[in-house]
Amino acid sequence: MNTVAPPRQLVLRTPRQLIALRLPLRGLVVAGLLLLALLLVSAISLATGSYGVALGEVWETLRGITISRVIDNVIWEFRFPRTLCAALVGAMMALSGAVLQNATRNSLADPSLVGVSQGAALAVVTLTILFPELGSGWRPWIAFAGSILVAMAIRTLSQTHHGPSTIRFVLMGIGLSAFISSITSILLTYGEIDRAMAALAWLAGSINAASWGDVWTLLGWAAVLFPLLLLLSRSMSALRFGGITAIGLGAPVTLVRNVQLAIAVGLAAIATSVVGPLGFVGLVAPHAARRLAPAGMGLHLVLVALFGALLVALADLVGRAAFAPIQVPAGILTALIGVPIFVLLLIRSQPASSS
Repeated sequence: MNTVAPPRQLVLRTPRQLIALRLPLRGLVVAGLLLLALLLVSAISLATGSYGVALGEVWETLRGITISRVIDNVIWEFRFPRTLCAALVGAMMALSGAVLQNATRNSLADPSLVGVSQGAALAVVTLTILFPELGSGWRPWIAFAGSILVAMAIRTLSQTHHGPSTIRFVLMGIGLSAFISSITSILLTYGEIDRAMAALAWLAGSINAASWGDVWTLLGWAAVLFPLLLLLSRSMSALRFGGITAIGLGAPVTLVRNVQLAIAVGLAAIATSVVGPLGFVGLVAPHAARRLAPAGMGLHLVLVALFGALLVALADLVGRAAFAPIQVPAGILTALIGVPIFVLLLIRSQPASSS
């Protein structure tokens, strides 16, 4: 009789065992490799551009040693906030997709696919074209309001006599996102040309205008939402087995689902308000993390965040270095990478759905 060896695990316990974690070694190794890859891409991103800087000079500048005022200005004012923004936005979009997929139990759920990103985009485009005097400081709040309204509308429309339907949630999201995109197009077509051009540049998902203000905005929201998500991971694990099983395990299913949706919308809204919509990051990252290292929900969320950060940081680096002096927005590159993977996922899901 063949037996399957259990995966090798690392057990961590605090004194008196208030907290005990059992972590698969493969997941920890993959997390370490993803972190190393993210640091490597970030270092290359800091050194690459129209003004070349050696990696050694980058390291010295980050340590606070002034080599020249030009290098200080290039690293601290432009490339470092841009690199941090790319990583944070990627992590937030990826986590938003993972949480949406867990809440809806649909592996194709994604903030841009179900209309959440489009809701934020419409709100920000409306602000840019119709109310430019309000300024960009209102963007996170307006984007959050647009996303939460869309999410509530989809949630209401997906209700059936037997409760919420996950397939209806996705289909309603696709339909509503097309409707919202058409309204956004109308605003861009008939708005003043300079405001419409500014909105178009933002809609392409560009990170080239990232500033330290954007970094602090992202860090502030991440400091609230990331720990909350990790605290919720135990109940999210129970929901993986379905609502009935989760209730049997003692999880407050309705509360957890609603909190999950709020966190997913918040993550996508804040990320979208800063750099514009980034397609397919939230769809691809959870699947890639699951393939790289199957793990419990807590470690899975860490892997998803690292993969999303790496994906967007790499897309931003390629977009501004491979086609220099033209800068291709990161949102276009993430879509170019994500669409083939999305099609592959659909093809691979066909036998299961038809059987």
